[in-house]
Amino acid sequence: MDLEQIRRRAPVLWLFMGILVVLVCVLAGLQYYWIGEISSTEQKRLQDDLQAQVNKLGSDFNAEINNAAAALQPDDQQVQDLGREKAYELRYAAWRSSAPHPLLFRRIALVNIENGGLGLKMLNRDTGVLETTPWPEEWIPARNSFTERLAGRGNGPPRIDSSTLVDVPRFRGRPDFGFGKAERPAELDWLLLDVDRDYVGSALLPELLAPHLGDDFHSQYRVEVTERANSSDFIYRSDPGSVPAGRPQAVAMMFDPIRPNPRDRGGPRGQFGGQFGGTFKGQPNDPNRGRWQLSLWLRNGTLESVVTSARHRNLAISGAILLLLLATGAALAQFSRRAQRLAEVEMDFVAGVSHELRTPLTVIRTAAFNLRGKVATNPSQVERYGALIQQESERLSAIVEQVLRFASTKAGRVVQERRTVSVAGLIDETVQSNKGMLEDTLCEVQTHLQPGLPAITGDSVALRHALQNLLANAAKYGLPGKQTVEIFAQSVGGAKGPEIEIRVADHGPGIPPEEQKHVFDAFYRGKKAVQDQIHGTGLGLHLVKKIVEAHGGTVSLESQPGMGSTFIVRIPAAPAELQDEFAHSLG
Repeated sequence: MDLEQIRRRAPVLWLFMGILVVLVCVLAGLQYYWIGEISSTEQKRLQDDLQAQVNKLGSDFNAEINNAAAALQPDDQQVQDLGREKAYELRYAAWRSSAPHPLLFRRIALVNIENGGLGLKMLNRDTGVLETTPWPEEWIPARNSFTERLAGRGNGPPRIDSSTLVDVPRFRGRPDFGFGKAERPAELDWLLLDVDRDYVGSALLPELLAPHLGDDFHSQYRVEVTERANSSDFIYRSDPGSVPAGRPQAVAMMFDPIRPNPRDRGGPRGQFGGQFGGTFKGQPNDPNRGRWQLSLWLRNGTLESVVTSARHRNLAISGAILLLLLATGAALAQFSRRAQRLAEVEMDFVAGVSHELRTPLTVIRTAAFNLRGKVATNPSQVERYGALIQQESERLSAIVEQVLRFASTKAGRVVQERRTVSVAGLIDETVQSNKGMLEDTLCEVQTHLQPGLPAITGDSVALRHALQNLLANAAKYGLPGKQTVEIFAQSVGGAKGPEIEIRVADHGPGIPPEEQKHVFDAFYRGKKAVQDQIHGTGLGLHLVKKIVEAHGGTVSLESQPGMGSTFIVRIPAAPAELQDEFAHSLG
């Protein structure tokens, strides 16, 4: 792709970037709205699911109580065949032998009508026999309620003040099947069941919580079951030592025993409860009714905070993706600009090299034409033409050498052969080999070398080329007329050991601050060099940097406008054992 094609595509690229930015902004807005809607829906779904699980848990707990009560109550036929007390005792024995929770009830009693009053027989848990016993003091309100019902002064179920007492009546009467007036059912006796709160809190509730909230519900939830009338009276606490903060995320009422509906009696002779293990038929479980309250909190905060956290996380991920799209577009634009800039630099380089090659070739061709045409017959003229041809040939060779060196650095072949090199010898050889160039530019070189400089290891040809480029740079960009270039060399301490520091200083106009960071870039030439039409390819200082770095060193610049420029090269000194070998070979 040539420079013109790159320039033509630049507006298209910027248009693409503009469209991309607009689309990303629109997508970001839609993403924010969609994630907000999804978060709201998700919060409601989680709330509904959690409440449904808590309601189901309360319903299952009620079913445990109701099913146990149904299993303990005999039907009319069993009472007729065995007698009332014996029928209840057999039902208890059968329930105890196969019930999953035989310790569910702390006390089991039978209330019957005797001599116009109410008698109480308590089941002996050890013998399984009903024994006549006085009414416990806490059951007196229940006895009074039964007495009022017998006297016809009470309607509906008896009033039970105890939060753990369950009454299960046994009815007598003809239900209404739609063929006339039904006989009012009469309550023959009552089964009283006193639920064991300690057993419920330690065994039954943890067993029910696991399938509804997960086996590891302790790590996700805090659960409390309290008396509905007294929230400080705890039946169960998942974290006894701490008080949860804030409102619970889900609440359900539980322990709402379902009283038998005499009109729903099924089976022979109207018995209620069916066979052992059946369930009560009656009103469905209502999560808003019950003696106990189940409250649940999330350990990681409220549902709103959890959903908000997930929303922020989704927004962060979406934002990162959108920023990545923008960064990709920006990178493409940057790469395109760099390609355009590189193409322009390469075109300038080709133009510069072509100009640099054309000048010596023209001079050589003209001198050769004059010599061949015998224009120059005087020996001094012939000598002058020969010197001119030699000078331009050397200049041509230098240009070719720069280009070849640049190609070698791109291919990773900066250093060809490493050996121990004398710094003083390197500087002297470089100055001598460039004596003609220095004389032509009226440049005088002064060297200041520290005595006994340690040797360095590297490619002497490459190092000499780097030093030659620094000299040529100082000579070309110095002040017009006679000038002085100074070379300093000394041993200094480095981070990894001794280093050799070489400074090449001129007294020219200096380099502007805005150009200093680009002087080591390939093909870069300063504004003054371009304006003054100073010959060059823009590769000299770039090659210096590559050669020095290939030897493990660094190169830097110190310059102030009007105060000259100093290029500082630092290269690690050779190891001590190589220093000894080098000194021995010189001796």
